[in-house]
Amino acid sequence: MTTVSRGPQEAAGAAELELPGLVRDRVKEGRAKAAATRARKAAEASIAEVDPVAKVLVDLPMAHLDRPFDYAVPASMAEEAQPGVRVKVRFGPKDVDGFVVGRADSSEHANLQPLKRVVSSEPVLTPQVAALSESVARRYAGARADVLRLAIPPRHASTEKEPSAVAPAGRPFDPAAAAAAWAGHEPAAAFLRHLASGGAPRAVWHAAAGTDHVDLIAHATATTLASGRGALVVVPDWKDLARLDTAMTKVLGEGQHAVLAADAGPASRYREFLRVARGAVKVAIGTRAAAFAPVHDLGLVVVWDDGDDLLAEQRSPYPHARDVLLLRAEQEQAAALVGGLARTVEAGFLTETGWAQEIRPTRALARERVSIEITGDTDFDLEKDPLTRASRVPREAHEIIRAALATGPVLLQTPRRGYAASLACDRCRTTARCSACQGPLQLGGPSAPPTCGWCGHVETAWACRACGGFGLRAPIIGEARTAEEMGRSFAGVRVVTSSAGAVKQTVPGTPAIVVATIGAEPVADGGYAGVLLLDTWLLLGRPDLRTDEEALRRWSNAAGLVRPGGRVLVVGDPALSVLQALVRWDQPGFAQREAAARQEAHLPPASRLATITATPGALDDALTLLALPPGAEVLGPVPAEPTSTGEPRLRAVVRVPRSLGVRLTEALGELQRVRSARKLDPVRVQVDPPTL
Repeated sequence: MTTVSRGPQEAAGAAELELPGLVRDRVKEGRAKAAATRARKAAEASIAEVDPVAKVLVDLPMAHLDRPFDYAVPASMAEEAQPGVRVKVRFGPKDVDGFVVGRADSSEHANLQPLKRVVSSEPVLTPQVAALSESVARRYAGARADVLRLAIPPRHASTEKEPSAVAPAGRPFDPAAAAAAWAGHEPAAAFLRHLASGGAPRAVWHAAAGTDHVDLIAHATATTLASGRGALVVVPDWKDLARLDTAMTKVLGEGQHAVLAADAGPASRYREFLRVARGAVKVAIGTRAAAFAPVHDLGLVVVWDDGDDLLAEQRSPYPHARDVLLLRAEQEQAAALVGGLARTVEAGFLTETGWAQEIRPTRALARERVSIEITGDTDFDLEKDPLTRASRVPREAHEIIRAALATGPVLLQTPRRGYAASLACDRCRTTARCSACQGPLQLGGPSAPPTCGWCGHVETAWACRACGGFGLRAPIIGEARTAEEMGRSFAGVRVVTSSAGAVKQTVPGTPAIVVATIGAEPVADGGYAGVLLLDTWLLLGRPDLRTDEEALRRWSNAAGLVRPGGRVLVVGDPALSVLQALVRWDQPGFAQREAAARQEAHLPPASRLATITATPGALDDALTLLALPPGAEVLGPVPAEPTSTGEPRLRAVVRVPRSLGVRLTEALGELQRVRSARKLDPVRVQVDPPTL
């Protein structure tokens, strides 16, 4: 009998026929999946023929890993793994996110790990923003991964699948309207001509009171667009952004710009970001994170009110939006405009060094727009009201409020919110303290009992420990109590309040008294007929490097809301130079004098500073490892805020001449890399902090 032998496939097929139908189908399905897996792995093992190496910046904040790493590009990903896309790579024992920053034909390393996958083929990191992130990280002694986390919003997959519609045809450029808007600010006409011709002028702009600054910025943007280039505008907060959005729509037309704001929600924010990255629009406006927006053919960067602390990033490496935009202007050969109703010392330094030219209102325009007075600044005023300098709201203020109410609303700016921000004994003026924790007592309303501002304890039977008195007075009054007093003084007049938690963006142009805290002043339709600045001494009592500069900025922003020809009254000491600068509307001159004083004291911007904050042991190690350049000084250490666990921390200040600023940041960057590689306790390094 002859035996017929079977091959392996025939034997497997015969064995398969002996299985039940359902099991047989599952076997076939399993074999198909195994074949697909083998094909996929074979494709992954096959490396791309053209530029097989990907330079990947991994999303790891460790300073010693702040460089691109080489990965092999599988042939299956050769088309998608382009510079700027998000990828997933194997780094050590885990998979991490990263960005492809370049492709190369070879690597100095052998046996490269392949890319795990391309998360998205959308190029969200442009070469310009990649170069900017490197400059910002070097400037602030930080890691590029931290900078990119600020620059690129988180991916929203469903939004990414949506197409970005190309902006419709906008309004035709009107050079006459732009010239009319900027009239009175010199030499703005030359700045606009330079922009229109495709140039890159740089200017520091001081706006006159009553100027609709968003309209002027919109016209400068339209001029840039007419030259075929894009523009980027950064403002401090949502109120400024809403005004700018309206002005841009009015001047440029619908759909001509993208609005980038962190509080817009993940989907909306990513959608607007993609409109800019894909080139659907060439104008982007937003808050501080928008300084990294990937605007195509960037021709103009603008920052408004650069002294606002909201423009200073609170996350590592703590960059300031003004400095980021100035770096962009340098790298991308774009025009720059730093504007405000006040002027920072840093902005003034740009004009003194010749980096930028000055644009400011003519004296005629400044005097025409507003009249600013200080209570009790003449002997005649003191004769009329001997208590004018002792009263919080003197008779002169009531007269101006009454006169201004005949034509429009009046703004009262007060530094404190609430009803009575602090209390004291009405007999001996001793500060009222809580009997439970010794915290300050305050009032939340006219009929509310005193409450501790620290522990919330209610003092139902308070008595002064110094003199035994039972009466209380309020040396510091908030906006609620001020509104109550104004309502009694001007019966029948509508009183509106605006403060943190209940900020009003606009108010009608009809007669009303608007009481607002600093930064919460609403914009009045047509401007305010009068502005009253109260409790100026409170702003000048802060122990800070920028006390006078910040006070002048806040007063200038309130005075700037007045309508052309309106009146501003300041309740304060007329002998103070900072108030005299406000009266003359000479904020640039004040910034120049402040810069000279800082230069004598070796303070910024004449010097470069960096703070190092850590626990005592970690700070001592950091100062030992830090290779300071010659001429550097170490100030401190001094106590700083403790950690979240209550562990004490110290802070040291490192100061060098401005010419050695680059060497200081290089030394701080090397310090961070060494500590990161050795896995030492972290230290917080902040270069050029806005305040000490």
